[in-house]
Amino acid sequence: MARARCIAWCWRISCAAWARISTNGGPTVDDADLPRLAANHVPLSPISFLARAARIYPRRVAVIHGARRLTYAEMFGRARRLASALSRAGIRPGDVVAILAPNTPEMLEAHYGIPMAGAVICTVNIRLDAAAIGFILRHSGARAFLVDSEWAATARAALAEVPDAPLVIGITDSEAPGTESTGGIGYEEFLAGGDPAAPYRMPEDEWEAISLSYTSGTTGDPKGVVAHHRGAYLNACGNALAFNLTPRSVYLWTLPMFHCNGWTYTWAVTLQGATHVCLRRVEAGAIFAAIAEHGVTHMCAAPVVLTMLIHAPAEQKRSFAHSVAIATGGAAPPSTVIAGMEALGFAVTHLYGLTECYGPATICLWQPGLDEMPMVEKSAFMARQGVNHPLLEEAAVLDATTMAPVPADGATLGEVMLRGNTVMKGYLRNPRANEAAFSGGWFHTGDLGVMHPDGYIEVKDRAKDIVISGGENISTLEVEEVLYAHPAIMEAAVVAVPDAKWGEVPHAFVTPTPGATPPTEAEVIAWCRERLAHFKCPKRVSFGPLPKTSTGKIQKFELRQRLRA
Repeated sequence: MARARCIAWCWRISCAAWARISTNGGPTVDDADLPRLAANHVPLSPISFLARAARIYPRRVAVIHGARRLTYAEMFGRARRLASALSRAGIRPGDVVAILAPNTPEMLEAHYGIPMAGAVICTVNIRLDAAAIGFILRHSGARAFLVDSEWAATARAALAEVPDAPLVIGITDSEAPGTESTGGIGYEEFLAGGDPAAPYRMPEDEWEAISLSYTSGTTGDPKGVVAHHRGAYLNACGNALAFNLTPRSVYLWTLPMFHCNGWTYTWAVTLQGATHVCLRRVEAGAIFAAIAEHGVTHMCAAPVVLTMLIHAPAEQKRSFAHSVAIATGGAAPPSTVIAGMEALGFAVTHLYGLTECYGPATICLWQPGLDEMPMVEKSAFMARQGVNHPLLEEAAVLDATTMAPVPADGATLGEVMLRGNTVMKGYLRNPRANEAAFSGGWFHTGDLGVMHPDGYIEVKDRAKDIVISGGENISTLEVEEVLYAHPAIMEAAVVAVPDAKWGEVPHAFVTPTPGATPPTEAEVIAWCRERLAHFKCPKRVSFGPLPKTSTGKIQKFELRQRLRA
């Protein structure tokens, strides 16, 4: 009886305590007197990766470029010299410093030295014409402009259209075909004026801008994408994690560093103390030679580079005993390309992203049982865009009108949308574009996709590229997949062309495989009709090389213009 009364009393006490907790909102941590100090809070910035690598791996070869070798200690010292020299030249925190250069050690150093001065790095696409470069220099307000000598003439023409000319710093590369003067101070001379021991600036706030990248501007002037230190740090960490980079890794620069800061691998490789192998020109022979000679373990490239490697002449190909991890993005690689790369000794990882999200936003992650799948099924799975990158909060396929998730049935189209810390700050001086891009609390990619039952996203098309024929949506990527499977077709692209009866129908552009007998238009159409619903098949086929951007993306807008001409 006494035991029962005791239990009842404890129960009443517990109920009373629970009532008080419920009424007061529960117990909380009172942290008002816990200060944020230098000891427990440091703004995130990838600048710290180089300092760490130089401390831990001072004698490790950080950069290989032709006959040049730089250790991490040397790379750190040169980056600090650049930061010091820029500061002495009047560059202040928040100023923009542009650079026009291929994948060279100087381009890599700029990704550290410029932010170390508190400035914002603006990498300029080397394939742009003078007018486009001039627009970028004016719009960004660049205070300094680093120029590789190969692009000196283009830079001079661009600068002629800039009222407030920036400080010009000319880079001479030992691997360059020429040494034409840019008209400014030389890079090495400029570095000599900097102090490698001078203190460098870390951001006071990780939300500060670290880079400014301009989109391709296929439908008008390019937009300036502003990225912050926090996002660059986190995306680089995510890349190192997802791509299995280690201190033993050797990374080959086939992806342009000017493209989304090399998808932030400029920082991710350094984070792990791995070796950067710079490659001035993306050529099949040079890629195979670098893999064999330097033991390359990792590289990134657009699908067009994968196609180039598969179809390289036999005398350019080199054998290597190890497997090379290669990440590709920009467009879904056809299953035949994935299979072809694996046959050459490459392990393909498919990524998806945009400049606005620091490069990779999703990754087609390995799943148990994938390696045992038949190649056709395996390649089809690997061609999906996958799941959110490790440090992106969420990637979803939503109805653009209701903002509700589409059914995960692998069929219902919606817009791919992203949110998280690795999404840009916004477009520079473009409030209208920012409002549209961030409406509804998500970043709108403009890509149409489906969500599969297993949670993997598959992009079907750009919203502007989808073909609507007789009220039916036709994915150009689906048609291109069938075209790539043709043994005599090396590259393919499909666009919409107006049609009096159906509104619009697919038109195919194909590049025949070198050395193969080119197919006829009738043969290509018949090939498609055997493998697709007939309404999805191209009605006409054009043959020849396809126009591409500097990052290997096929320029469909130009193909559409050809059809209108």
